[in-house]
Amino acid sequence: MDFNTKLKKYAELAVKTGVNIQPGQTLLVRTPIECAEYVRYVVEEAYKAGAKNVHIEWSDEKCSLIKYLNAPDEAFEEFPRWISDQYLDIAKEGGAFLTIYAQDPDLLKNVDPKRIAEYQKVSGQALKEWRGYTLTNKCRWSIVSIPTAAWAKKIFPDVSEQEAMDKLWDLIFKCSRVTDDPIQAWKEHNNNLKEKTDFLNSKKFKTLKYKSEITDLTVEMPEGHIWESGSEKDVNGIEFNPNMPTEEIFCLPHKYGVNGTLASTKPLVYGGNVINDFVLKFEKGRIVDFTAKEGEETLKHLIETDEGSHYLGEIALVPYSSPISDTNTVFYYNTLYDENASCHFAIGSAYSSCIEGGNDIEAEDFDKYGINDSLTHVDFMVGSADLDIVGITHDGEEIQIFKDGNWAF
Repeated sequence: MDFNTKLKKYAELAVKTGVNIQPGQTLLVRTPIECAEYVRYVVEEAYKAGAKNVHIEWSDEKCSLIKYLNAPDEAFEEFPRWISDQYLDIAKEGGAFLTIYAQDPDLLKNVDPKRIAEYQKVSGQALKEWRGYTLTNKCRWSIVSIPTAAWAKKIFPDVSEQEAMDKLWDLIFKCSRVTDDPIQAWKEHNNNLKEKTDFLNSKKFKTLKYKSEITDLTVEMPEGHIWESGSEKDVNGIEFNPNMPTEEIFCLPHKYGVNGTLASTKPLVYGGNVINDFVLKFEKGRIVDFTAKEGEETLKHLIETDEGSHYLGEIALVPYSSPISDTNTVFYYNTLYDENASCHFAIGSAYSSCIEGGNDIEAEDFDKYGINDSLTHVDFMVGSADLDIVGITHDGEEIQIFKDGNWAF
């Protein structure tokens, strides 16, 4: 296939398998301006699928950097009401959201972390109601990535910009299963993930124990927890894939049931700043201590976003050997790809859909069920070649889930 054919198939995949647009539905695409060529294919495929309207929210990283370096402090103490209202209006009418995630890993390295943290907190508060729709599958959403020059050169610094872009495109097409029939390839992939999910759900684990050279953690699972993977279904039973690519099977830990130490194995970018080689210490679910070789101040701001950001909201299982990991490529801080090459957790909000009847539980009752609530949800990677995970059932049976970083069953 030539490049344009692959690009069109990738756009069709995002529309039909990612957000699974239905006739008469509205789609909001959030994208950097560098992705315009791909976005045009997405818009075309969405209308072919029957979309009523496709709205584009363009962003420009260089303008964002200019603002962070030059705007007054009060500019970061407010979030545009018209943006949050737009998101909510589209969600309430049953619309879908496609995010094209492509950023310069080094863009904000010289920006004061306090400014970034303040704006992250303000935007989190403004968008909390809308995020509630995504966390409970009341609307369909998906995230894909495409190369930008800055990201590609970060991964392939020793080649020309065009060659770096070409090499990264090849990797994205491969990891996203852009084949002659990518939609069918994703159906088969989702079915394979479902087999693992069904096994985990059949065991109804009480506790998971993580052990590696740098991690020693015990995770209590809440009653009625549900493991999910690959594709999900919205409240109307329509299937969609939130992350493309994805290799993960995920759930929620009990908010107050995490104890021990947990070490990162890949860098994390938060608000444009790198956090690397960090260790979190937990007591009764709460982060009580932390260290980081790089970005400790940024990590501190993340943890102190609100009360819920002192706890975990997601636990995800990803084999050390996976299509993304096996590329032997460091994707440099693109969370969508890094998280699907490694087991990970998330600081902040839990997906209430991962507990029986969770979509009907009011936020004020989350604590009763061990569901964490927060303005933020930030994934960080912990998988390694020596990671073992053992599940313990309510009957005391111990089952090896991961051995040396990979599935044990």
